[in-house]
Amino acid sequence: MSFSDTIGDMITRIRNGQNAGLASVKCPDSLLRQGVLEVLKNEGFIKDFESSEIRTGVRELRIDLKYFEGVGAIKEIKRVSTPGRRSYSKATDIPKVKNGLGIAILSTSQGVLADYEARKRNVGGELLCYVF
Repeated sequence: MSFSDTIGDMITRIRNGQNAGLASVKCPDSLLRQGVLEVLKNEGFIKDFESSEIRTGVRELRIDLKYFEGVGAIKEIKRVSTPGRRSYSKATDIPKVKNGLGIAILSTSQGVLADYEARKRNVGGELLCYVF
């Protein structure tokens, strides 16, 4: 199965999994998805993720969702840049999500970074998603 928006697909799986109260969700593996998940893990939005090979040449990610008192740790997750409309930001113009309570995840020349890390390193890039 081919997806045109792999990050959007993963975000939707996470959102649907949390709404359904699932412990974990699965999605196809890619380095960009792993980068986004690493940022989500470091910021405390998900418990963990693991990559495994389901058959020769096909890898899959298992994402362990995080809950606090029965409510999902991710209140809102929104895709910003889409394949049809890319959204880029300079280091000085990276937006603050919910007045700094949330994060923006960017794909930069130095890898996938959270907004504050990109500002600290003074790099801009493609705005992948907002998480709160």
